[in-house]
Amino acid sequence: MGKVTRAWATVVALAVVTPLGTAACGNENKKPGLVSGSAGASASPTPPAEPLALAVTPAEGAKKQPVSTEIGTKVSGGKITQVTLTVAGGGEVKGSLRDDGSSWVPATPLKYAKTYTAKVTATTPAGQSETKTTSFTTMAKPGSVIGSGLYLFDDRTYGVAMPVVVEFSPGIKEKDRARVQRRMFVTSDPPQPGAWHWVENGTQAYYRGKEYWKPGTTLDVRIGLEGIPLSNGRYGNVDRKATGKIGDRFEMKVDNRTKKMSVYEGGKLVRTIPVSLGKKSTPSSSGTMVVMEKKESTVFDTRDDPDPTNRYVTDIDFAQRLTWGGEYIHAAPWSVANQGRRNVSHGCVNVSTANARWLFEKTKVGDPVTVSGTERKLAAGNGWTAWNLSWEQFVKGSAIPVTDGGGAGQSG
Repeated sequence: MGKVTRAWATVVALAVVTPLGTAACGNENKKPGLVSGSAGASASPTPPAEPLALAVTPAEGAKKQPVSTEIGTKVSGGKITQVTLTVAGGGEVKGSLRDDGSSWVPATPLKYAKTYTAKVTATTPAGQSETKTTSFTTMAKPGSVIGSGLYLFDDRTYGVAMPVVVEFSPGIKEKDRARVQRRMFVTSDPPQPGAWHWVENGTQAYYRGKEYWKPGTTLDVRIGLEGIPLSNGRYGNVDRKATGKIGDRFEMKVDNRTKKMSVYEGGKLVRTIPVSLGKKSTPSSSGTMVVMEKKESTVFDTRDDPDPTNRYVTDIDFAQRLTWGGEYIHAAPWSVANQGRRNVSHGCVNVSTANARWLFEKTKVGDPVTVSGTERKLAAGNGWTAWNLSWEQFVKGSAIPVTDGGGAGQSG
């Protein structure tokens, strides 16, 4: 196993996105009920239209508002038809209305210590309208913020199992997660159901589809955290944005029983590769992982391992990281005689140099790798473990209830 290192994709450009929308359908199998009353009875009169009522937030004159502030909208008898937000001396702010109509989300964080004016118009089906205006002032820049990272880069192509991964330091407390999750926006094109899942300690959150992403999918992501107030007295540090693309389907399945890796392209078996997995004292993890990082050449340095028998410094070629704990697929010319026969590694998937090179040229970050039949199960959060759960298990980790199979291409 190699030494653990991490890198965050720090992306600060921002985008206009729209969040989670839901839909509901009637029960087509319900039997029609009997209608009581005499034949020819007149229909009930049409009830009067609900009067138009509109309320907005923040309240007029509100002070020290977070720069993550959204324009809250509550309307009855109509719907929101226009929202404008302007900053004193600075022009208009772009943004979009949430699908549920609960608020209007600025496309970028607001500025610190500035005065804003929001004008909201609601309109009835008959054309009656009402407009409310409110002005508020944002807070000064806070001194205590969390750290965060987004594992997604612009204009890169990923595997079909690539989750959107957000990391937090310190972890987000459970009571704050719904608030934070509502500011994490993902749009998939073509639309595919998806949901968020929090790792137990709150240091990571994953977004994935119900199934692997369709090849050719575009993922637009905004993690709009700047200025979010948290219960520990800290605030979100920055907004992050990235747009990634999903490439062709490429999968690797490793069976400890046969000591072989089966490689599939587009669902078809294209190669079978002998492997050597972790020996009994350092077993490989069984579960569904994804390729997290690729290095054509690197050095595995485990001199800090508490077990002296596991300490070594070795040059490694064609390394593909699977876990934070240091499990990789990599070239291991020293174990070729054991590959396909017995396990001798420190937890990695050993393959020949020729097979390692062939895989390295084929794979993408985000390609799925499933290992089965070993002595150890993959631990949650040891790598990007979003796909090591069934969909039913995965959605239970959302801080916001997931309905109708997840967001139809949008979340937030």
